[in-house]
Amino acid sequence: MKRSEMNAIMRDADAFIEARGFHLPPFAHWSPEDWQARGEEVREIVENGLGWDITDFGSGDYENCGLFLFTLRNGNPGNWVTMQGKLYAEKIMVVGVGQVTPMHFHWNKAEDIINRGGGELVVQVYNATEDESLADTDVTVSTDGIKRVVKAGGTVVLSPGESITLPTRLYHKFWGVESRVLVGEVSLVNDDTRDNRFYEPVGRFPDIEEDEPPAYLLITDYPKYYRPDRRLEV
Repeated sequence: MKRSEMNAIMRDADAFIEARGFHLPPFAHWSPEDWQARGEEVREIVENGLGWDITDFGSGDYENCGLFLFTLRNGNPGNWVTMQGKLYAEKIMVVGVGQVTPMHFHWNKAEDIINRGGGELVVQVYNATEDESLADTDVTVSTDGIKRVVKAGGTVVLSPGESITLPTRLYHKFWGVESRVLVGEVSLVNDDTRDNRFYEPVGRFPDIEEDEPPAYLLITDYPKYYRPDRRLEV
């Protein structure tokens, strides 16, 4: 993806989020120069992957197969060993009409997906077989604490204010209908480098063509701009 495209997506998503009455934390709007002046005090943001995240899943077609995310809070997977610190995560996402997040599940992360406003969010679900294929069995899910049973490959449509709980190893795919959707995610600790099992191979973090400077840093930009012990000249 081009950096100019990602900058435009960021600005557009930022405006959409604020228009829905949701506000990102101050660090969301730090410039690359701001990051170069930061030190040890922001290590949690960097190490736990808080911040801007944009992906086209390697499709080259973000509008039809892509996702905008901002991770607001997150612990470290090691916290589950010590049972100390943050054991949870929260994201805000923007999902376009017909914009698909491909079928996947998580080995370790259970999550609630919440329609925070806008259009409707369609979530397709399958149980996983032992060999991680798509099962043909009915799927039992909880929507706002209410148990529902849907056929394999069936969908649950979430209107604003509604949510669905997705346990571990439950395949899911989602997209927006009617209009763009502001989507929340509340989950156990999030680890996008090791805990995503996509049914078909995808690229999670896109290569970036640097055709202009970054407006704000993506989580994958942190190693280039941030050092806990010194400023880095770029």
